[in-house]
Amino acid sequence: MTPQQQKTALEALKSFNIEVPSWGFADTGTRFGKFFQPASAIDLNDKLADAGQVHRMTGCCPTVAVHVLWDFKAGEDPNVSAKLAKKHGVKIGSINPNVFQDQCYKWGSFANVDPKIREQALQHCVDSIEIGKAVKSEYLSMWFADGTNYPGQESIRDRKARFEEALKACHKKLAPWQTMLVEYKPFEPAFYATDIADWGMSYLMSKKAGPRAKVLVDTGHHYNAQNIEQIVAWLLDEEMLGGFHFNDRRYADDDLTLGSIDPYQIFRIFHEIHSYAIDKGKMPKIAYMIDQSHNEKPKIEATIQTVIMAQELYTKAALVDHKALRKAQVKNNVVDAELELKKAFFTDVSPALKAWRNANNLPLDPLIGHRKSGYEAVAAKERTQRRKELGIVQGGGYA
Repeated sequence: MTPQQQKTALEALKSFNIEVPSWGFADTGTRFGKFFQPASAIDLNDKLADAGQVHRMTGCCPTVAVHVLWDFKAGEDPNVSAKLAKKHGVKIGSINPNVFQDQCYKWGSFANVDPKIREQALQHCVDSIEIGKAVKSEYLSMWFADGTNYPGQESIRDRKARFEEALKACHKKLAPWQTMLVEYKPFEPAFYATDIADWGMSYLMSKKAGPRAKVLVDTGHHYNAQNIEQIVAWLLDEEMLGGFHFNDRRYADDDLTLGSIDPYQIFRIFHEIHSYAIDKGKMPKIAYMIDQSHNEKPKIEATIQTVIMAQELYTKAALVDHKALRKAQVKNNVVDAELELKKAFFTDVSPALKAWRNANNLPLDPLIGHRKSGYEAVAAKERTQRRKELGIVQGGGYA
């Protein structure tokens, strides 16, 4: 790296934080079953402790996304959780309502034909907003499983109207400093018509909901042929990009560690963000978050892998020579324009990463640092014993 590249890279690293998900540290699985790990988190305290370990190793994960149904006890003061997070060196981040798991949501939540169930879903989301206010969480992160599986099952337009009404009602309850992120997904569990199936639907729903509603892009929620960086560029230009759920995928929503399949795609996404920032003179406000749950890889190690890959690709994207790129673009010099991206992508940014970690008293290699700490073995031993005392059995059947 040149001295100027080193300086640019260090500046990029200073401003980059990424949120980890509480559910990524617990036992989770596919619809076919679960593969359990001795060190997996049992409760919120464990999840926050694991998140704290990731932050200690990486230095860029100060917040933890939480699922209301999974992480908060009914009637409990949310500040109990906030204090618990502080104890482990992190803060509660985005609040995720859960309107897809209970039996009443078989036919949907906000789009459900039954007004009582729509009201129940709305009240849960309003309660989630209040939790966010209590713990000073800026983001309400919303994903819906709503949709239909067969043609003619329901009126598509009626479901759209119900969604619009409910999202507007949610938006009215937000504090002035809160943002509602509306996620999309092309399919699963609805295989005919998912109610918010792509970025355009999320965009329209968010615009109608109100000015503090933005689109959340999950990098796994796309078909293989989709150009995600083009979607990002359009949303940036419309000032409607609110946040990301980062993972990688071979097919769709595979929850793979970031960059394990296509690191160049994530680089290109970050490039669009840096390019926008250069053109506008400031970096857009974006919530960078991870949404992964691992059965095969150790959960903390997988999270650390994703975090350090995100840092590396974000830093590489900051090194694109935009003057040279613009010059090539104006001349329709396709080869040189492409090579400007490739030069940055193939730059070895490890010297900058090591310098940044050294300056912040972090392990030069976070993954090795985690392994040397012995955290995993201690957690596995303690949690295995606690499961025995609590009568929790791991494995032995369908999930």
